[in-house]
Formats: sequence, structure tokens, C-alpha cells
Amino acid sequence: MKSKIQLFKKNINTIMIKKYLLFFAIALFVMSCSKKVEVKGKIAGSSPLERIEFVEASGVATLPLINMSLDKDGNFAGEFEAPKNGMYVINYAGKQSLIFLKGGQKVNISGSAMTFPNEFVVTGDAKNDNDFFQASQKFLGSYGQTLNIQELISGDEAKFVKGMQKIEADINKNIDENVKKFNPGKEVIDWKKTDAKVAILNLMVNYEMSKKQTSGNPSFKMGKTFTDYENKLQENKDAMVKMSPFYRQYLLTKMSSDFQKFAQSKSQGKTDITTSELFSQFLKDKKEVSQTEKDYLLAFVIAQSDIHPQTPAKTSDKIKKIIEEDIKDSTIKSDLKKMQFTINGFKVGDDAPEASLVKQDGKSYKLSENKGKPYMLVFYASWNPYIAEGTVPVLKEVADFYKSKMNFVYVNLDDTKEQFVKTNNAMLKGIPGTNVYGEGGLNSDIAKKYGIYGFKLPNFIIVDKNGKIASRPFVNLGDPELVAILDKQTGLSAPKVEPQAQLQLDPSAFQQAPQTEEAPKAPQKK
Repeated sequence: MKSKIQLFKKNINTIMIKKYLLFFAIALFVMSCSKKVEVKGKIAGSSPLERIEFVEASGVATLPLINMSLDKDGNFAGEFEAPKNGMYVINYAGKQSLIFLKGGQKVNISGSAMTFPNEFVVTGDAKNDNDFFQASQKFLGSYGQTLNIQELISGDEAKFVKGMQKIEADINKNIDENVKKFNPGKEVIDWKKTDAKVAILNLMVNYEMSKKQTSGNPSFKMGKTFTDYENKLQENKDAMVKMSPFYRQYLLTKMSSDFQKFAQSKSQGKTDITTSELFSQFLKDKKEVSQTEKDYLLAFVIAQSDIHPQTPAKTSDKIKKIIEEDIKDSTIKSDLKKMQFTINGFKVGDDAPEASLVKQDGKSYKLSENKGKPYMLVFYASWNPYIAEGTVPVLKEVADFYKSKMNFVYVNLDDTKEQFVKTNNAMLKGIPGTNVYGEGGLNSDIAKKYGIYGFKLPNFIIVDKNGKIASRPFVNLGDPELVAILDKQTGLSAPKVEPQAQLQLDPSAFQQAPQTEEAPKAPQKK
């Protein structure tokens, strides 16, 4: 009997251990699959008016993933969903830098406002990866000063290729040394090695372009030594085009001459054809270009050429169709649609959606309370640099002039309700209208529904008396188009107002590229 009890206890213990191990395995799986990054830190000497944003660096139509405040001591904290393991841009005080992050990490960042984000210290889960990355970047800065690129570019093909091979070898040697020193993960090592190849490829395509120009021969081709090395550097094109905006730059530069010829032939006599339409048609005949490359390159061109605040509705409809029909990757398609909505807003005539809003006294507020009278939605936050001096004085004049025929709803997107109350009582005192708060600020229900980000503040949208959207989003109260819409909705005729602060787009939120009417051009490295 005793042996049976012992056997039973042993079986129970075995079952319990297996269950524990199963739960432990599940927990590890959940942790490994988590895309959430928890980030906190301190920027010594920072102003509470400054904000920190994180943006995915490899996307084609990326928007800020999080916008965090700093307290009076420079502390910040937040969490966001990381679309992928890889490089992210940190935005702070008009400056940008890079950090390597993985989903599921807890990261601590510290620095000084004088040098952040150019210099910072990472501790926590991301320490080894970023110590490696920062050391590699520091080497590149000093190594680049020893190179005479102009001499290499002016030399013959064999000498140039030999010079590029030496640069690649030197960079890879430093990478290997830093791997031993910092023990980073495989992903950041692969990223750094690919980044080195992409940098060399961009040097090579510039060399090729210069040789074509000096040769005077339109059909000029590089030699076998050059092309063999060029092909060796890009053995996995799909992985490279997914990871690197600068590889997309390289590919677009390679295509630019052929595309310009194509665009000139197809746009003859057409005045309303867009760059995106032409480039989409151009790619369809490129059998040697993979669908992944086509998706990333077309998305790159769409984002740079045909999505901007002044895009006409007709053009926006064309772009929507191209995104829907010609982009095959679902993530890229979704990101482009989100970016287009963020920049261009609702279609005029759409219903203005309701959202969760509260007044200073805590009572809920519905936008539909304005039905029967047109109204202007004004999105703002106290930390925005344009609101106090640039916007409020003109806003008071506009509201005073139109108040008999139009309502004004001021939607505060500060981080807390307490800050909303403080801002409302101080900044908007005496200006006619209704003051409401979007709980959660930039993460609020209304900010998400109306596509409001920090770089779009302050923002103005007109809604007609029937609750329909009557304008695109504006950032300048003196914009003649906005004034015309206000006059039309109210039947009044406003006096002329001098233009105020224009929208200042954060350069890291979107990949930058020069725009032309004929061809997509490669962006310039900053």
C-alpha cells in the first residue's frame, strides 16, 4: 500500500513538474512573440516642453509609434508596439538618432539635453546590441575621415573596385572586433553588415553615374569586375530592400535614367498624370525586379511624390487605387493608407465621427451637439511650440469674427486632464467656444480617429451644419483655402489674415526624397 502511495505521489509530482514546465514554456513563447517595448529614462537638463518620439527606421510610410513627455527632472516612460526587430529613430528637440530594439525588451535610456540624442547610454535588455552599434558607428565616423572618396571616384574602374573592397574588409574587421567585445545579437550584426554593403553600393552607383556622364555615351556600361562585385554585395535583394531605405535609394538611382525616358514617352500631352502612376506602369514591365522590391520602391515613391497636405482629392483617389491594386504586401498597403489618411484627412462629405471627449467639469461631450451649425475642430496641446504665440492670438480673432454663425470646439491633447484644465484656463481664456479633453492625449480616441500626431499640431478641421467633413486638415489659420471654406460655411466675408506658422513635418517620420515631375530621385543622406 505504501509503495502505491509513493508511486501515486511520484506520478503527481511528475505531472505537476510537466505542467510547470509547460506553463514556463508558454510564458517564454509569449515573451518571445511580444512586440511591445517598454522604454524609460532620463534626459538631464531637458525642458518639460520637449518630447521624445520613436519611429521605425525601415518602413516606407512610417508614423511615430509613441510621443512621450518629460517631467521637470527629465524623466520619461512609455511603451509601444514594435513592428519588427530592428533599427528605430529617436526624435528629440528637432534632432534624430538611431537605436536597435526588439519586441519584448525593457530598455533604459539616459543622456544629457546638450548632446541627446546624438549621445546616450542604453541599459537593460538592449544594452549589448546598442553598445555594439554605437561602437561601430563611432569607428565609421573616424574611418570616413581617412578616406579620399573623390580620389577613388576619379580613378579607373579596377582601382575603384579595389578601394571599395578594402573599405568593406576594414568595416567587417571592425564589426568582428566589436562582436567579440560586446556580444550583441545576430540581428544587429546582420543589420550592420548589410548597412556597410548598402553604403558601398551607393558609392558605386554614384561612381557609375559619373562615368556615364563623362563618357558622353548613352549606352555606357560598367565592366565585369564592377558588376560582379556589385552583384556580390546584394545577394539577398529582398531582405535588403525590406531593411534599408538607403538600399531603396540605390535601386531608384539605378533605375532613374530608364524611368526618365519612360516617363517622358508616357506623359506626352498629359497634364494630370502623377509620378506614382508613371512609376507603377514602369515597374510592371520589370520582370527582373521582384514583387517585394516593387512594393517597397512604389511605396517609397508614393509617399514622397503624391502624399502631401495639398494633394487634390482627385489625385488622392488615384493614389488610393494604386495602393489597393498595385501594392501586394498587406503591411505596406496598410501603412500607406494610414499615412495618406494622416496627411490628407477625411474625404469632404464624410460623416465626422464621434469620439470620447470630456469637459473640464468631467461631463461627457458629443460633437453631434453642434448639429445644425457648422463648427471648427481645433486640436492643440500646451507643449506644442506654435500654439501660445503663433496660434492663440489669430484664433481669438477668427473665433470672434465667425462666432455668430459657427461653433468652435477646442480639443486638448495634453497628457493629463490636470494639464488640460491648467491650459484651458490660462491659454484659451476669453476665446468663445467649447473646451474639451481627449483622454490620453495623442493616444486618445479622437486623436486616433482623426489621425492627429504631434507633428500635425495645432490642427484645424471644418465640419458643416449636417455633421459632414467640410475641409481637409489645416495647420495655418491664415491659409486662403481655409478662410474661403469658413466664409462659405458661414456666409460671412473675413478680413485678410497674415499667414501664421506652417506645419513643420518631422524629417524622420517619413523617408525623404527629392521630388520631380518626371522621375523619382534618390534621397540625399543627411
